[in-house]
Amino acid sequence: MIPLKDDNPTSGKPVVTYFIIGLCIFLFFIEISSQSYKTGEFFYSYGLIPSVLTGQNQLPQDLYKIPPLATIFSSMFLHGGFMHLIGNMLYMWIFADNIEDGLGPKKFLIFYLLSGVGAAMSQVLMDTSSQIPMIGASGAIGGVLGAYLINHPNARVLVLIPFGFFSQLIKIRAIYVLGFWFVLQFINSAMNSSQGGGVAYAAHIGGFLSGIFLILFFNKKPKKKGKIFKGPWN
Repeated sequence: MIPLKDDNPTSGKPVVTYFIIGLCIFLFFIEISSQSYKTGEFFYSYGLIPSVLTGQNQLPQDLYKIPPLATIFSSMFLHGGFMHLIGNMLYMWIFADNIEDGLGPKKFLIFYLLSGVGAAMSQVLMDTSSQIPMIGASGAIGGVLGAYLINHPNARVLVLIPFGFFSQLIKIRAIYVLGFWFVLQFINSAMNSSQGGGVAYAAHIGGFLSGIFLILFFNKKPKKKGKIFKGPWN
């Protein structure tokens, strides 16, 4: 099923969500206009490579553009192709605005980045010796989906069920849409490992679980200090 929109209005404009979407699109066009994108060197310079991050391997000196630790963050905003970009930005557009609306711009940005870090570390721990660059916003967006599942499980989501001639549009509660997405990551992960595919499903799963964990803390409101009662003796 392909989500298209949700019936979950916000009280303000999600400026950080718009900024992240705009940044990902901007950087993608920077990517495809560079010669190193065509050769694949771009992804080795700015993507997250588990074995380089853990110190097991080193890149050729000319590919070191930023420190390995910085690739945890740079990799969150890069994409390998148009479909990769469009798919991620669609989920970001539908679900991130409500999370930002609840947390506020500053807290949402921190939440998003931490979800991305959790996703990246999940992929690294899955295979610390991997030499394949990991790129994409999928892990951080997985955190957004996890948060949405906690905060808005009963929101209605318009989805496309693609069955060729019998394709149809229906509205489904978010808990089923996001639950289906999460289960699909496990199925694809199993198929991916057996067929030797290159999609970082461990990052998707890790990001989703990170989002669930983090939102429980981000949802907590700071306790307000009560006013001291002043009696006639004060």
